[in-house]
Amino acid sequence: MKLIVDTDTASDDAVALLLAARDGGAELDAVTTVAGNVPLPQATRNALLTLEVAGMDGVPVFEGCDRPMVRPLSTAQPVHGDDGMGDLGLPGPARRPHAGHAVDVLLDRARARPGEYTLVTLGPLTNLAAALLRDRDLLGRYRQVYCMAGAPDAAGNISATAEFNVWADPEAAQVVLAAADPGRVTWIGWDVSRRDAVMTPADQERLLALDSPLADFTHRINRKVTEWAARVTGLSGYDLPDPVAMAVALRPGLVAERETAHVRIALGDEARGQTMVDRRLTGPPPNVSLVRRVHEKGFKELLFGLLAPEEARA
Repeated sequence: MKLIVDTDTASDDAVALLLAARDGGAELDAVTTVAGNVPLPQATRNALLTLEVAGMDGVPVFEGCDRPMVRPLSTAQPVHGDDGMGDLGLPGPARRPHAGHAVDVLLDRARARPGEYTLVTLGPLTNLAAALLRDRDLLGRYRQVYCMAGAPDAAGNISATAEFNVWADPEAAQVVLAAADPGRVTWIGWDVSRRDAVMTPADQERLLALDSPLADFTHRINRKVTEWAARVTGLSGYDLPDPVAMAVALRPGLVAERETAHVRIALGDEARGQTMVDRRLTGPPPNVSLVRRVHEKGFKELLFGLLAPEEARA
């Protein structure tokens, strides 16, 4: 699987990048960055640093859009820390991003090798929407497109009803949905993460018991998310929305429940970013496949396996 990952890299994005880098069945071809969890320069810095930690510092990183399509930037730094990585004072990366814009990369890679690349988006959909405005058929040039996006049960994490990635740039999300089809585009929403990807205290103890640099890195960068979850969402630990989305891309067999539906995004201020799922028999035809549950045990076994020391994986 040839992967392109589009990310607003903060703590959970970083873990998703580790999974992509460590999975033997995936070739991480490029990483593109977008403003979201943190401002664009910080997202790029975090992506470069994470790839170095994973031993994948040869993977090119390209910067993309530094703000939503029509709105001012609103970050999730209260969730992930000012630096997006738990405010640990991590050292800067040894290299800089590659020349070129992320939107051009999303366009050029897919046009050059249609049907070969799988795209995984972990942040606001600004880069992908900007590319679609230039090539309406772009999604069809990818093998599959997986998006960590939405809250189809209308239980939000940034507002009462909205998930952050969609809320941060709802216009971009709607552009993507307008061009999507359920055979090609899959959304994995926050409902999956809070049900099937919560790192409970017992899970965190198991993670630390792996005694590997990647497991320790994962635990440390999520310390701010743990505090936020206890204060805001009430989950029994920190959840991993981007890693579970990456896991679905890497292992589609982890999906326990999905539905195809017509989805659009609320753009008005009162319900900004709400994922509106039309399940009426008389509604428009489906435009996206929604993952609703994954096998929690299978996801966590994949996570622990890929973060284990090299000798344990061998």
